[in-house]
Amino acid sequence: MSPTEKKSLLSFSELVSAVKGTEISGNPPELFSFINVCTDSRAVSASSLFVPLIGKEKDGHAYVPEALEKGASAVFLNRSEYEKNADAYKKLLEKRTNFFIFLVDDTLRALQMAAARYVEKFPNLIKICVTGSSGKSTTKEMLVSVLSQKYDVVYSKGNFNSETGLPLSVFDIRENHEVGVFEMGMNRAHEIEEISSVLKANYAVITNIGSAHIGCLGSRKAIAEEKRHAFDFIDERGAALIPYEDDFKDFLSEKIRGKTIYFGPSVPTSVSGVEFVRDNGIFGTEFRVDGLAVRLGVPGLYNYSNALSVVALSRELGLSAENIKAGLENFCPLGGRMELFSIAAKNGAKFTLVKDSYNANPESMKSVLDFMGSLKIEGKKMYVLGDMLELGKEAENEHEKIGKTVAEKKPDFVVFVGEKMENAYRAALNLGFLDAIFVLYHDDEAMEKIAFEILERLSENDIVLLKASRGIALERIVPLIQENGSSGNEKFIRGKKYAFENGSFEKKESAGGKI
Repeated sequence: MSPTEKKSLLSFSELVSAVKGTEISGNPPELFSFINVCTDSRAVSASSLFVPLIGKEKDGHAYVPEALEKGASAVFLNRSEYEKNADAYKKLLEKRTNFFIFLVDDTLRALQMAAARYVEKFPNLIKICVTGSSGKSTTKEMLVSVLSQKYDVVYSKGNFNSETGLPLSVFDIRENHEVGVFEMGMNRAHEIEEISSVLKANYAVITNIGSAHIGCLGSRKAIAEEKRHAFDFIDERGAALIPYEDDFKDFLSEKIRGKTIYFGPSVPTSVSGVEFVRDNGIFGTEFRVDGLAVRLGVPGLYNYSNALSVVALSRELGLSAENIKAGLENFCPLGGRMELFSIAAKNGAKFTLVKDSYNANPESMKSVLDFMGSLKIEGKKMYVLGDMLELGKEAENEHEKIGKTVAEKKPDFVVFVGEKMENAYRAALNLGFLDAIFVLYHDDEAMEKIAFEILERLSENDIVLLKASRGIALERIVPLIQENGSSGNEKFIRGKKYAFENGSFEKKESAGGKI
């Protein structure tokens, strides 16, 4: 193997074999090399492998010339695309002598097959996947925080958990890594099955089986069937971690070839090693792991449940209670997931903001409403609740349930935002809850109206919750409420206060109009 091949993530022969492709440049294979993989031409740099994907609105093949100009060393092309535009691609090949074009049947599938081949180069890597209807990103980040106490860990960044995100993430694996933690999400049938075959995880965590994505799969049973594919490649040396309280636990545990480990508050201490101590409300949860006191700073008992899966897997992998304590107590939630802020408002009031606007589904929405309802505070509780997306035919029913929960919990004021949240609004009104308004749109003008309504009612020691699917972008409300340039803005982390930058709440472009 040449020096050039050694630095390439995959050699010429490895890539051709993996993707079952045909290379058409005629360049010597020893010149081939790529050091990163991109599906977005804007991210292409020198020695990138560019994979153009075909979406509903755009065909990534249109950006191949741009990728070449930015220094891409190789590109996948659908065979059908090349057959239609062969002359144009031949002209591109004339521009550089070290540019390689691989013809494949399907660029997305080729990306997945290349990633799977790359993972095989690391047979000693402990491979962990995390999936579930809610809590998977938080659980992944908790795992990374804990496992990093003992191992060199590589992990998927942000929400790179899809049919494209996971394959791109595994190309971050390097020889020094001992553990890989990768999140798996889905937006369609068979997606978990496909990306599971890329990673071939030794250990897998399913956080729960809820109603997220029920619009594309039709039922919770179908969701459970799809999520269960995360266990497909676990052998007798690995383990599947299953939530004990989930009503699909028996179904999920069928046909597992490795060890089955249940987690959850109902699992006895003699099995889990965990003893619950107290719920500290907004400041998190206290418990003991093998007798050692642990304080989880992120609030909500559902986050405690996420932590229990982390404890269970960490103990299985040989981490000490001291490792687990250090990892969980150093854990900080991802942006938009139960972030707590002390904010000075424009009207002079100091209030607490609960920013949980990264995503929403029926389970996470009910969990946060239960959590907020349990809080004992001096001021008022005000909620801004936006649409839960991707629920299909269940959308009306699930939003009505949220309205009923709101009426049951009786917060001081609620703003329901979005077309689907009208069902929640009307359900709450029908049960006699009148301290609410409904805002149909979620454009910038609507955000200003919502901010005005909150400010009209806001006083010292109040707490404001923002909860919606990401597409609603409720975080735009924050700069409209807070005092610009205030030094009173502080972020709560693990029960302590830290100053935060106003830029943490940079205004984003509105999704605009009706949903």
